[in-house]
Amino acid sequence: MAIIKLTPSCKDYLWGGSRLRTDFGVQSDLDPLAEAWVLSCHPDGPSYLPDGTTLADYAAAHPEALGTDCAKFEQFPVLIKFIDARNDLSIQVHPFNEYALKNEHQYGKTEMWYVLDCEPNAFLYYGFDHEISKKEFAERIKNNTLTEVLNAVPVHKGDCFYIPSGTLHAIGKGIVVAEVQQNSNVTYRVYDYGRVGADGKPRALHVEKALDVTLCTPPVKHDFGEHLAQCEYFTVDARNGAFEGVADEKSFVSLLITDSEGTLTSGGETVAVKKGESYFLPAASGPYAVTGTCQCLHRCTSVIFCSRVIWAARVAGSTPHFLTATGRIEVGSSFSSAPWALWPPRAAKSRVRWSYSVFSSRAGFKSNSAI
Repeated sequence: MAIIKLTPSCKDYLWGGSRLRTDFGVQSDLDPLAEAWVLSCHPDGPSYLPDGTTLADYAAAHPEALGTDCAKFEQFPVLIKFIDARNDLSIQVHPFNEYALKNEHQYGKTEMWYVLDCEPNAFLYYGFDHEISKKEFAERIKNNTLTEVLNAVPVHKGDCFYIPSGTLHAIGKGIVVAEVQQNSNVTYRVYDYGRVGADGKPRALHVEKALDVTLCTPPVKHDFGEHLAQCEYFTVDARNGAFEGVADEKSFVSLLITDSEGTLTSGGETVAVKKGESYFLPAASGPYAVTGTCQCLHRCTSVIFCSRVIWAARVAGSTPHFLTATGRIEVGSSFSSAPWALWPPRAAKSRVRWSYSVFSSRAGFKSNSAI
C-alpha cells in the first residue's frame, strides 16, 4: 500500500462542539465531538487503517514503514488532532520530558496549533503577559485571579502557535485547530471555570504538578533568519503551488487535509482527497504528488524529525494550502516571513505563526488526560 487512509479515534470532552462532524466530515456519533486523533498510535486513541488494524499495530508489523529515522525511537513519535472548542478549554500546562518520565511514565508534550477557523473576537491564552513568581502563580490559582496575568491573544484563521512544554495555555471558545504534538497524553489542569464532569463532580485540578513545571514568563521570540522556523527537529520554509515530494527510506509522510479537495498520487495509485481526511504514506514508498488549486506548505528533508506532516488548509480567504511538519514547512508568499512569525505577540499581524511538534518516547504510557 502506497497510500493509506486513516480513520480517527474521537473524544467527547465537555467543551467540544459539532464542527468536526459538520465541517470536516469526521464520522462519529459522539456529542459533543471535541477531538479527532487523525494520526495516532497512542493507546488512548489510535488511528485505524481501512481493514480495522490500528496504526500502532501496522507500525509494529511493518517498522520499515516508519523510516530509518524512527529506528532510534521505541514508540511512534507524534500525535495529530483536530480540535473543536465550542467552549473554553481548561487553563493547563504540559510537563517537560524529564518530569513526565519520572511522574507519569511517559514523555512530556510540546505542541503546536494551526487555527483552521474561529469566531469573531476569539482568543486564547498563551503564557503570561509579564513574568511572575511561583508564589504569585500559586496565590492567583487559589483566589481565581490567574487570568488577570495571562497573555490573551486574539486569533485569526491561519495563525500558528508554538507551545513548548511548560507553557501555560488554553484554547478559547469558538476556535477550531489542527494540533501536532508529542505522542503523549499528559496534561496538568490549573483552572477549569468551576465546571463539573460527567460524574457531577468538579473536574480534577493538578495544581502542585503544574507549579513544578510551569514557566511563569511571557512567550519568547525566536529569530529563525531566512526560515519561518528552525530547531533541532525541523526547518520551516515557504513555497507556492502544487507540490511533489518523495517518501524516502528515512521517513513516512502524513497528509492531513484541512480544507478544499484535490488528488494524491503515490506508487502508481491516485486517490481523491478532501477536507477532514488523513493519509499515511509509508517510508520508501517513493515519489508522491498533490494536485489541485493549492498553495502548499511543504516539508523538507530533515533529519532528526522522523515524520513529515502535511496539511492542506485554506488560509486568510486564499486558495487551499498544504502544510507539512517535520523537516521543513514551506509557506506561500501570502504568509509573513518575519523573524517573530513563530510567536504571536499581541501586536502581531502575521497571518501565520508556525510551531512544532517534538517526539517521544522510551517509556510505557500512563494516561493522564486532563484537557
